[in-house]
Order: sequence, then C-alpha cells, then structure tokens
Amino acid sequence: MQDAVVIIPTYNEIENIEAILRAVFALPKAFDVLVVDDNSPDKTAKKVKVLQEEFKDRLFLEVRQEKAGLGTAYIHGFKWCLKKDYQFIFEMDADFSHNPKDLERLYDACQKQGADVAIGSRYVKGVNVVNWPLGRVILSYGASMYVRLITGMKIKDATAGFVCYKRQVLEQLDLNKIKFVGYAFQIEMKFKAHLKRFKITEVPVIFTDRTKGESKLSSGIISEAIFGVITMKLKSLFKK
Repeated sequence: MQDAVVIIPTYNEIENIEAILRAVFALPKAFDVLVVDDNSPDKTAKKVKVLQEEFKDRLFLEVRQEKAGLGTAYIHGFKWCLKKDYQFIFEMDADFSHNPKDLERLYDACQKQGADVAIGSRYVKGVNVVNWPLGRVILSYGASMYVRLITGMKIKDATAGFVCYKRQVLEQLDLNKIKFVGYAFQIEMKFKAHLKRFKITEVPVIFTDRTKGESKLSSGIISEAIFGVITMKLKSLFKK
C-alpha cells in the first residue's frame, strides 16, 4: 500500500476510466486509486473490475446503489481511505479535466512544503481553463470571487475539485456533517478546513474540459452553491 490514494468518483465514465487509471499508475510517484462508482449504467464498474486484475493491491472499487451526488461519493471514499493507513488523500475527476501529472505537484505541496490542503487551482495565476465557453468561465470565476467575498477565505478557486488532503484534516472534520452534494461540497470542505486553521495552498494547474462523456453540471448544483455559501457562513458565525 502506498502513502497516497486518489479517489475518483464515476458515473457513466466508460470512455475515460481505463485511460485515466493507466495515466495515474504510469506516474513516477506511486499512487493507489479508489474508484467510487454510482452503479453506472454504462458498466464503468465492470471495466474497473477487469483492470483490478492488472493492478492488484493498487486499484480499489466501491460501487454504490445509485447516483447520489459528488459530495456523498467523496465522503464515502474519505471514510474508506481513513480506515487504511493513507497519509495523503486526493480528489480527482475521471475525465482528464485534471491532469494526472499534477498529482505529484499537489503531493509535494503537502508532503514537502507543509500544506495541509493543496488545491489544484485554475485561478491562482490568471485564468487557466481550456475548451470552456466564455459563459462558463465567467460563471466559475465569478463563483470563486463570490465565495471569497462571503466567507472571507483567500482561496481563489474555492470550487476546485482537484485537491490533496493530509489525513489529519479529514480526521478532524466531521464528515457526517458535510451537507452539500454538488459543487458547494467543494466549497464546504475548504471552508471547514479554513475554520480549523489548516494551511491551505493553491497550486496552479491548467484545467481542460472533458472531450469524452457528458458534463454533470446542472442548474440545481449551481443554485446549491450560490445559496449554500450564505447559509454555511451564517452558521459559522452563530457557532462562535
């Protein structure tokens, strides 16, 4: 078992899953991978099971009964990882929007440079997004500015889903009280770490929109992020 594990949540990622797994396992730094699949109709989990024969003791699979949201998939993965001895636990998408080679840079930020949370950030050095329409860039960048304004966090990419957590961060957050399931989940996790004064570092990465499969973004996910941030901040004030 390695000291680092990458959680990849999947729903209908049959076009991407083999390539992303091979890319991770080809890295000079060894990472284990946990795929959390929401019973994908396209048989993503079946493909992972086949690959487990090739990557024994490095590739793991948890299949949930139904599609239940990104946040709950990651919480499921976090709890699974914390039962093991992993010291560095990663979030990464299956669709190559996150470059697997950047895993090593996030790892170094935590393992060598003292960060407790390392974020693969699209906005720490300008706007580093490829293949997104202008409207989505404005929406995403504006959302991060909005989060900074409401929460007081200095994080420039609060909705980023490419993250490395040191084990002790996840151990000190009450994972059962993480409420949001869409992009607001990413904000909530960072905000809870911020409130506990963990050191959060942003590592500049280039985000490339998926070329295969379908985006999971919806209006419900966006509204959850907009209104959830205000609710989250107010609750934190009343707890002081």
